[in-house]
Amino acid sequence: MAPMTINVNEANLVFHLQTDHTSYIFRIMENGEAGQIYYGQKIHVQPNYKNLTSREWRDDNPSLSEEDPNFQPPAIKSEYASLGKGDFRYPAFQVTQENGSRITELTYDHYQLLNGKSRLADLPSTFDDANDDAQTLVLSFKDQITGLTLELNYSIFPHQDVIVKSAKFTNPSSEKLVLNRALSSQLDLPDSNYDLIQFSGTWARERHLYRNQLRPGIQSISSLRTSSSHQQNPFMMLARPQTTDEQGDVFGFNLVYSGNFLDSVEVDQYDTSRILTGINPDEFGWNLAPQTSFQTPEAILSYTTEGMNQLSQQMADFYSQHLVNPRFTHEDRPILINNWEATYFDFNEAKLMTIVNQAHQLGIEMFVLDDGWFGHRDDDTTSLGDWFVDKKKFPNGIEHFSQQVHDLGMKFGLWFEPEMISIDSDLYQKHPEWMIHDPKSTPTPGRHQFVLDMTRPEVIDYLYDLMSHMIESANLDYIKWDMNRHITEMFSSELTSDQQLEMPHRYILGVYQLYDRLTKAYPNVLFESCASGGGRFDLGLMYYAPQAWTSDDTDAAERMLIQFGTSYGYPQSMMGTHVSAVPNDQMGRITSLKTRGAVAFFGDFGYELDITKMAPEELDQIKDQVAFYKQYRHLFQFGKFYRIDSPFVGSGNVISWQVVSDDRKQAIAARYQLLNHPNAPYTRFYFKGLDPNQQYQINDDAETYYGDELMNAGYFVPTILADGKESKDFYSQLFVAKAV
Repeated sequence: MAPMTINVNEANLVFHLQTDHTSYIFRIMENGEAGQIYYGQKIHVQPNYKNLTSREWRDDNPSLSEEDPNFQPPAIKSEYASLGKGDFRYPAFQVTQENGSRITELTYDHYQLLNGKSRLADLPSTFDDANDDAQTLVLSFKDQITGLTLELNYSIFPHQDVIVKSAKFTNPSSEKLVLNRALSSQLDLPDSNYDLIQFSGTWARERHLYRNQLRPGIQSISSLRTSSSHQQNPFMMLARPQTTDEQGDVFGFNLVYSGNFLDSVEVDQYDTSRILTGINPDEFGWNLAPQTSFQTPEAILSYTTEGMNQLSQQMADFYSQHLVNPRFTHEDRPILINNWEATYFDFNEAKLMTIVNQAHQLGIEMFVLDDGWFGHRDDDTTSLGDWFVDKKKFPNGIEHFSQQVHDLGMKFGLWFEPEMISIDSDLYQKHPEWMIHDPKSTPTPGRHQFVLDMTRPEVIDYLYDLMSHMIESANLDYIKWDMNRHITEMFSSELTSDQQLEMPHRYILGVYQLYDRLTKAYPNVLFESCASGGGRFDLGLMYYAPQAWTSDDTDAAERMLIQFGTSYGYPQSMMGTHVSAVPNDQMGRITSLKTRGAVAFFGDFGYELDITKMAPEELDQIKDQVAFYKQYRHLFQFGKFYRIDSPFVGSGNVISWQVVSDDRKQAIAARYQLLNHPNAPYTRFYFKGLDPNQQYQINDDAETYYGDELMNAGYFVPTILADGKESKDFYSQLFVAKAV
């Protein structure tokens, strides 16, 4: 029988949610709303928490009633707040009635306890297929005036210290209601002594870490690009100022959603911190017609007292067991080669086969054919939407080319950009109305392309039919799903005037529907998401595509920062990490093949370069890299990840991280040096996560070291190479620790 993780005191209506190490407590207050009591390190279950719910009267606040002047909404920690009854902080939701009133009084009705966690119907969501002791609390509220009902859903995953929250609104009446705001999670913390840690950037510079102390007022990260975006990421943390990767209190927040989002922290006059997470209320509105419901995406919360490494590890464990497609949860991802930076649009079957044959000799396991295989696409101005093979490049069809790849024992993958359309395409000539645009406005092209209206069922059907035909005819093992521009002129001729604010969310639901149909019909096809690199690196897509192209920037030095920042919210198995040519296409920087490999090892490894033009000694080095990665692939992809030296702290000249096997018998650490320093001081590397009582060899050296020595005293790192030359700029070192 599963341990009880949700304790309900019926007399006081106090709900105490427990994980292995945390407590989340709230109660039903005098006005029928839910009030936050505590979220943090695990504490004892009690009938009530008078100490934590004490209130004092403040002269400048409205009171809810004359009978209880101390019940003042601006000073209350709420669980899911509305606006209009005296709490002037930003609310979790807002509803407009037919008469224009925006006042809602949702009061407690009942609760329900469920074992396990089931999936949502039309959204990516968490689950508990393996019966990992999850439990779910559904808390129901009702508005006595309109009949509107609200369900607050809390799913507790005890062993990963994760709580998943969402909200569902239902209109059982004959009156039309409008949701102006429907966020997934609210958390009111009793103080503001935290740093907000966010992961921001732009194209080719995604998810750099920024850490700033909370201040009075609103601090937020968000997107209005109908994608989670390169510029911001839905994952954020709140950490005590003294918290590091190794120790200290930290909260993690993430959203299982791929569209417009909002993460905000509001610090009020009493130093209370209100954290709101969910769909961005700007460019959002939902007509809650009679007898219909609206389900918000799921928000993920996690907490630890043991620092940010621990937070990342417990969330990574949670994603692998309760979010990622179980088919690929622990399956080693293939080493691939992608032809994009090798050929761009200039290729034919014969040219590609030279790359395929060379890759096979090097031990590479999969060939991925990128952009340019369809329509008459010889540049980026044409053919998006025409997902049928270009017979000039493949006179015998993709099937023939795919068969040659498979005959070598390799897998075969194909690039698609399903959501896009070119003006110069057969699809546009037949269905110009399928393109997202406002007919009264001048369209704004991006990358010479436009976006298909994914709110239309016929568009989903069209794409499903063409993609499924290619999957079957080419016997695809892998699909790279790209999205290379954001949406402008957001308008759909299929929607009524009062539905246009529904379109951003309906668009994302259409994307999910296509993903869902394809992944269910072809469960063995590995999907990798991409949005001009890392523009939709979010949990919504990870539910369908268990890995994502981390960034279009493949420069090894920049990738150190991108992968380091990404690792806070996402495990390395979700990161597509490839070796590309030098000088690097994005940066113009030259780094050694050794360093490019040493960075790319820590993820889903592959190559993006023309191996037919490489020198024999470079090919030998690639062959060695491939063999080395195969030997330690599972450790690289699924080992417990530790950040050690951060590029975002201090000079950032040295970056290091490490993976450790579950049994702590193996570990691989990497140390990267950006710029060389003459006559450098002696250096030691401090391992993490080893067994202190176990002896280890480093890089098969004859000497052995106890784990406690390697972690506490460190391992000497030479700065003078064996040939007497000092280490160079962009230099990398790998340390393989094996238990003996």
